[in-house]
Amino acid sequence: MTANLLDYDLEGLAAFCERLGEKRFRATQLFRWLHQKGATDFAQMTDLAKSLREKLAGAAHIQGPKVVSRHDSADGTIKWLFDVGAGDVIETVFIPETDRGTLCISSQAGCAVGCRFCSTGHQGFSRNLTTGEIISQLWFAEHFLRQHLGREDRVISNVVMMGMGEPLQNYSQLLPALKVMLDDHGYGLSRRRVTVSTSGVVPMIDRLAKDCPVALAVSLHAPEDTLRDNLVPLNKKYPIAELLQACTRYQSSAPRDFITFEYCMLDGVNDQPEHARQLVSLVQAHAAQGLSCKFNLIPFNPFPASGLKRSDMPQVSAFAKILLDAGIVTTVRKTRGDDIDAACGQLAGDVQDRTGVEQRMAAQRQGMLGGIKVVVAKGMGV
Repeated sequence: MTANLLDYDLEGLAAFCERLGEKRFRATQLFRWLHQKGATDFAQMTDLAKSLREKLAGAAHIQGPKVVSRHDSADGTIKWLFDVGAGDVIETVFIPETDRGTLCISSQAGCAVGCRFCSTGHQGFSRNLTTGEIISQLWFAEHFLRQHLGREDRVISNVVMMGMGEPLQNYSQLLPALKVMLDDHGYGLSRRRVTVSTSGVVPMIDRLAKDCPVALAVSLHAPEDTLRDNLVPLNKKYPIAELLQACTRYQSSAPRDFITFEYCMLDGVNDQPEHARQLVSLVQAHAAQGLSCKFNLIPFNPFPASGLKRSDMPQVSAFAKILLDAGIVTTVRKTRGDDIDAACGQLAGDVQDRTGVEQRMAAQRQGMLGGIKVVVAKGMGV
């Protein structure tokens, strides 16, 4: 079986070239052809010796993603569905802005975390993506968009690992992909412009800080453990105090001077003034240990299986005001691509679930209802 060259970062590609009996510098030339020029055929690589091109043709291939469909939103957002084999389909979203172009990339086919408010989590989990399957989303989108928009300069300036899956549960394949994104011979993205979003895999946050610190976004969604246990099941393993300690440790290596906390606004569940005041107390307690953060409040994108509703905008604004008045930088995420189901929490693709998600989610919904009754009894005003 031949090697897919998109599976390698530059160091891995250099080792591959050495196995072919070639000098390591050939890897840099090859890497540029792959990622800067989007080459799909070794015959295109005209500055490589013919003998090397013949070796590559026999030992390697360039396998991009197989496009199932493309959906264009009225706001310019584009969503692709990619076939990754064995009945699994993943989704990738491009979000254009006046000052940047952001690509939202998937790291898994499905997701095993099972957050209540995320449609990917309700779908279940099939498998981790390979490095090539992760980076090929950027490889395809960047070169498609250059042709589509008639541009020669770079179109994608920001990458967010916020698509399907929990990136830090696929760390071994994520890390080389991040290195390709950052490499000047690849996409040359700034560490500040590559963001890994996690639901809170604490040991991997610490590893990322050592191996490849990029911008970090943490899916918080609740100010205390009882509520977060129901919304983000991973919290039972890594509760809020441990998670925020990991964020504080990460900050010393992070390329930005803050950690972003994502907070999905759920009507009557986590959006009350008391929840906002609890967040203020939580952040202030950890600020004394060196944590600096901002909050990104995310309007929930409803889907039937969740049993949840979106907070109305006056409620979101009132919640944000409490945080802002306490001196916490707070933004409300603008919903993009919701007319093509490409907005935050809507990515579902189509995967062969191996986790029995329907049974787990049904039990979780019942537990959530019980949890809400307990909270009301405690007078928290949910």
